[in-house]
Amino acid sequence: MKGQKILVAGLCLLLCLTGCNGQKGPDSVSSTSAIRQQEELKTNSVPELEMMKKPFNENTSIDTVKNDPVFDDYGRLLFPADDGYMSGDTLGDLQLTWYNYIDPAETVKIVNTLWQRANDGETVFYDIYSDAEKAVDPDKEDTGLFFFKGEPGEKFAICNAGGGFSYVGAMQDSFPHALKLSKRGYNAFALVYRPGAQTACEDLARAISFIFENADKLEVDTDCYSLWGGSAGARMAAWLGSYGPAAFGGDNLPQPGAVIMQYTGHSDYAENDPPTFACVGENDGIANWLTMQRRLDAMSALGIPTEFHHYPGLPHGFGLGTDTAAEGWLDKAVAFWEEQM
Repeated sequence: MKGQKILVAGLCLLLCLTGCNGQKGPDSVSSTSAIRQQEELKTNSVPELEMMKKPFNENTSIDTVKNDPVFDDYGRLLFPADDGYMSGDTLGDLQLTWYNYIDPAETVKIVNTLWQRANDGETVFYDIYSDAEKAVDPDKEDTGLFFFKGEPGEKFAICNAGGGFSYVGAMQDSFPHALKLSKRGYNAFALVYRPGAQTACEDLARAISFIFENADKLEVDTDCYSLWGGSAGARMAAWLGSYGPAAFGGDNLPQPGAVIMQYTGHSDYAENDPPTFACVGENDGIANWLTMQRRLDAMSALGIPTEFHHYPGLPHGFGLGTDTAAEGWLDKAVAFWEEQM
């Protein structure tokens, strides 16, 4: 009897050690470990944005976002400084002059991403001018770089929104691009600049110089950087690509490794222009796609690497082109940039 009790106790101990199925092997884990693994699987299966705090939604008023204390004084620059070029009271209603296909879900994603990063202690906005410079020229108050940080040590891009050199349509024409680039690991900046072609180029030259000066702090690789732009922002990228930052008051720095352009009638080019990618809609009433094609063909004839895409039915200002014929163009542009690295 005593021997039977010892045998039963031994069997129970064996079952506890090997699990309920009585099998011991590499797949056998304790109940605590199993629970931990299940929780990790659940966590890893949840998309990043599902894990974010989401203070804003499509019904959030634009003024609420601008004035959120997490954004400090720069929250107002998330939207046009001159609100005469925008309409709508909420994030879901936002419309911008000369732009089409504004995606409310993307707008909400952008402001929530920046809010989350700022709330976590990241710096998501940098002044490019000192207080003294702003005092001399108050218009410089409405400038700066929004930073969508990627992998430390990765290359950087500056995205420049259009707006006819009258305002900066960043929420459609540069923030979405910068966010996408950061998700691919690149360090992306979106420039808010002063209206006017000359001042806009001066601000872009200053922004490039700022990033080079602070490359270590920003944790960016300055080799083969890229300039992106839509409409007026594309002209800025092209001019800085052709002439360099020094021509607009910046430092004597290398040309970008690639220029990525959307929907602009810019036709100037030079023999030393950087590799250029361009795309446009065939129904664009502001930037004729044939004008863009002629420029890219002429550059290609000079031996400059180029890539050009035109999309049927699309008007001006389609941004990322989500759910349109242009969807996926940004992936092609990134691949083009990477070919130049």
